[in-house]
Amino acid sequence: MKKDNYEAVKAFMQETAKLGQTSQTMEDIYTAIVERNPDAWCAIYFDESGASRHMTYDEFRNRVFRTASKLSNLFSGTAPRTIVGLKLKNSPRWPVMFWAILMSGHIPLLIDARLPLENTNNLLRQSKAVALICNDEADFVVPSYRVNEVANREDDLSFNPDWADNVIFCSSGTTGDAKMMVFAGHNLCAQIIASLSIPDGTIDIMYPSPIRILAMLPFHHIFGFVAVLLWYTYYGKTLVYPSSLATSDLLSACRNGKCTHVYSVPLFWDGLAQTVSRTIASLKPSKSDLVSKMIAYNTHKISQREAGFASTGLAIRSFQKKVLGPYVRYAISGGGFLSPKTQSMVNGLGYNLYNGFGMTEIGVVCFDQSTRVEQRMKGSIGRPLYGVEMRLDCKQGETQGELLVKSPITHEEEIIGGVRKKTSLTEDGYFRTGDIATMDNHGNVFIKGRLKDTIILANGENVFPDEIEYYFKDVALLHNVVCLGAKLPGQSEEKIVLVCEVDNSVTEEQVAKIFADIKAINDTLASEKKVQEILIDKHPLPMSSSMKVKRFVLKEAIEKGSSDFVGLDAPAKTTVSFEGYDPADVEKTLKKVIKCFAKVLMLPEFKIDPEAVWTTDLGGDSMSYIEMCQLLDKEFKVHIPEEQYGVLANANDFTKQILDLTK
Repeated sequence: MKKDNYEAVKAFMQETAKLGQTSQTMEDIYTAIVERNPDAWCAIYFDESGASRHMTYDEFRNRVFRTASKLSNLFSGTAPRTIVGLKLKNSPRWPVMFWAILMSGHIPLLIDARLPLENTNNLLRQSKAVALICNDEADFVVPSYRVNEVANREDDLSFNPDWADNVIFCSSGTTGDAKMMVFAGHNLCAQIIASLSIPDGTIDIMYPSPIRILAMLPFHHIFGFVAVLLWYTYYGKTLVYPSSLATSDLLSACRNGKCTHVYSVPLFWDGLAQTVSRTIASLKPSKSDLVSKMIAYNTHKISQREAGFASTGLAIRSFQKKVLGPYVRYAISGGGFLSPKTQSMVNGLGYNLYNGFGMTEIGVVCFDQSTRVEQRMKGSIGRPLYGVEMRLDCKQGETQGELLVKSPITHEEEIIGGVRKKTSLTEDGYFRTGDIATMDNHGNVFIKGRLKDTIILANGENVFPDEIEYYFKDVALLHNVVCLGAKLPGQSEEKIVLVCEVDNSVTEEQVAKIFADIKAINDTLASEKKVQEILIDKHPLPMSSSMKVKRFVLKEAIEKGSSDFVGLDAPAKTTVSFEGYDPADVEKTLKKVIKCFAKVLMLPEFKIDPEAVWTTDLGGDSMSYIEMCQLLDKEFKVHIPEEQYGVLANANDFTKQILDLTK
């Protein structure tokens, strides 16, 4: 770390200390955001033609004030400090509306843009919200207003900002008692102040010169809100908004927007690593060898002399141009286990990829900041940020236990089942994360798994699914694997089950080979880590909006004896019936669905049979499945419910769903 660079970064970030000298409210954060550098670009986005557009922080300030004025007019007669839901996809309008809600005196409740109607209404009821800002047309339990409706309202010419000082994050909004976390302004000020320690670890995450960060993580989620929106706008940096979350649009935005920072979840990084692996395999031997040497060199497995031309900046940048672009300087994976294979591949491409950790309840509290690739490859989530304390709640004689976190960032109130109460903490003020972790002698933390996901065997042995999954990720013909504890139909004891998502159309012989390869690996594992049941999933694994596999959905399907799995004795899947629908509508819709399938899969339309399963028959994977769902939403102007992700398997399934939604 060069001393002059360090001093410049340190001085730049020490400006944050001034935030601690204010009243530490949301208004104080906003004021710092818009006054730091009014002429800098706060947003880059792309129009329908693909041309880039931008917004300055001064333009942003004007839009927030105008929008707050219109909301003041819209909500006239509504008591101040009441809750207003915000349910929008990421776009430059999201932060404008967020700050405008606060400026107009109301408390934003951040809701997943893809959350189904029933779940959304459940959150609105239990939070006692008075209104909802969204772009949906649905029967909500409170008055709802589309963004364009707000924009067309008259300004309140007598408007004076009357700031609210709370932000509410929420769980998935299940039909039972939903959990919502209430953060005060001082909590989120503490989240920004926590960055004061960053220069002592790395000078690559935040610095005075221009930074462009890809705004792909949803802002309603704590990771996207804090690590992308809050931190980078506070420091006057630029957010680059992709046209959609389709893989092609993400990569295009990253390259064309010249992104320097990319933060995402493991599924994104796994998908990127797998795509690169396939690309390398398709290259001529000379080029494949060059890329392999580049990866080995960047991960310090071979010397510069051994790598030769592959170690040069020219070689590295030329390959990066085909992936995320040559400008990416810092990348973080958060929200789950990142496999060493993926870590090696992404770092090998010359992108510095780190692990991070946070929770909705406690914000972002740590991430690995090591400048040494050898340390990054160990998978640590690093040491606590400024003002954060961590300890392990271990049983006597053990070195691993539940991770406990204490900091001023932790939310101070929560709403559960409509009841608002203080946050539950230990007697000495720590929050129980529910994650099992270990800690090395330097204070680096390593997450082993979630308490709720831990499989407890009949002999009392604890098994962590994330660790088991790692052993099988390289099995040929598999796109993804998920380990969980489940009781198979007719059995009384929970077993270690490995669910495998096939990567290509597989034959019976190939399925047998998959089972054989998994069993061969299984034989090498310690007895308490051996998989007890192997299932091949015929569908894409069920994914959440944050791109995590929903283990609880798989567990329920397994225990009910779903026909989605090869390996369970269950009835065959029934063929979709279009009885009662106009045959012409069915044919027209099916043709458009197949066209979307073909576009995402890059296959000729004639090769897509209406009953062909996305994974086993067509070779699709989870990331491309999400891209396809988003394309169908856009093409048909519908909203495919998230709970149907992974359930809808072929073109007929989607055609029936779309016809139901467009009745």
